[in-house]
Amino acid sequence: MNHKWIPVLTVTMILAGLLLAPPSAEAAKAQRSNIVLILVDNLGYGDLGCYGSKTIKTPNMDRLAREGVRCTSFYTASPTCTVSRACLLTGRVAQRHGLTSQLGGIKGNYGVGLRTSERLIPSYLKPLGYVTGCFGKWNIGFATGSRPTERGFDAFFGHASGNIDYYTHIYRGRLDLHQGTKPVEVEGYSTDLFADAACDFMDCHRKEPFFVYLPFNAPHFPSAGNKKPGQPVEWQAPDNYFAHYGLSPDEAHPRKRYQVVVTALDAAIGRVLEKLESLGLKENTLVVLFSDNGAFKLGRKGLDVGCNGPLRSGGVTLYEGGIRVPCLVRWPGHLPSGTVCHEPLLSCDLLPMFLRAGGGAPPEDVIVDGHDPTAALAGEAPSPHEALFFKYHGYSAVRCGRYKLIKPPGKKTFALYDLSKDIGETSDLAAKKPQVAASLQQRFEQWLEDVSRNR
Repeated sequence: MNHKWIPVLTVTMILAGLLLAPPSAEAAKAQRSNIVLILVDNLGYGDLGCYGSKTIKTPNMDRLAREGVRCTSFYTASPTCTVSRACLLTGRVAQRHGLTSQLGGIKGNYGVGLRTSERLIPSYLKPLGYVTGCFGKWNIGFATGSRPTERGFDAFFGHASGNIDYYTHIYRGRLDLHQGTKPVEVEGYSTDLFADAACDFMDCHRKEPFFVYLPFNAPHFPSAGNKKPGQPVEWQAPDNYFAHYGLSPDEAHPRKRYQVVVTALDAAIGRVLEKLESLGLKENTLVVLFSDNGAFKLGRKGLDVGCNGPLRSGGVTLYEGGIRVPCLVRWPGHLPSGTVCHEPLLSCDLLPMFLRAGGGAPPEDVIVDGHDPTAALAGEAPSPHEALFFKYHGYSAVRCGRYKLIKPPGKKTFALYDLSKDIGETSDLAAKKPQVAASLQQRFEQWLEDVSRNR
């Protein structure tokens, strides 16, 4: 053998070994995308500039749409705060996880809520090496064993209930702001406090994969039960945001004050996006933003001022205005920028997508109703769902392709709408297309039987 080739062969073998060797733990971490999940509260489908609003200033959310994918047929799994959050965090519809109603009052919000046997997104991501934090509205139970840091989150700063006063952080006469499991008194506007906490968390954990769940309580309507005696029941925002509209902080018009609240929320979201950029993490972070349900349209003066146009009705209903919500997704290198996805998707789909981003796989021991929507968001495949099914109190509904079948409370028969031509659900086609209506009703009944039997 010619020994002068030995060093060359040795170097070649070493290089080959390095190429074939499994990646180090640090390299594996670098391959995982950070995940930032921003949930906004009761924001209307028509309340963003990128969804057609001509009156509300939302430059940061509009920027997110330009840099990512804007969804036009994204559905929250339930039209109410508590249930939609439970579905989002478990990847399961309410008929499987069992939390089918809104938690109300001190007893409800500080009770068990979502049964503790249900696994949440952070519990799936932590074994993949993620550090996890929740900052904002919880609303799925705050009894011992039900709190965020007892359900997979490493850090929590927020409130247990469905809504708090933006400044005093009071819910039904009780201070409802917590660090971990302990009540804390902190001065500030809740929207800003939650955004700043999320930014601090990302800063501290910038060198490891993180999952940030940022469920703002904005722009939830003000509640009289959270006010001190003599305190007005009005939409609240820092004074400087009124100037964006040329308004005085003393402006009395509810719709105008609501617009200011949304713009203040948009600015907080902008700071989160800026933090990712300043840390050099933008290109390796999946950001998802959507509303937990549509704006409420219950006829309450001064409160139901959000816009779901051109959709019908709003929160707590299964009409499009209650469950079709704005959703923006940015994932550089995985999804094209400045695109629109018209495929019907479900909030439960985010769990499988996050597992994909973390290098994991869907669980085999739990029935998950979501399906990875990445290909559909990229414009490479149709919706992963043949149909979407909904059941909330007296409402029943199914969306299949262009058609939507719905039965509201008190009605004995379903109405059928062609959403491709009638997004506002104004013209019932059930009598004209009885076979379509019958087929969809049969599918709905089969689905309801399946989820009731297989939990």
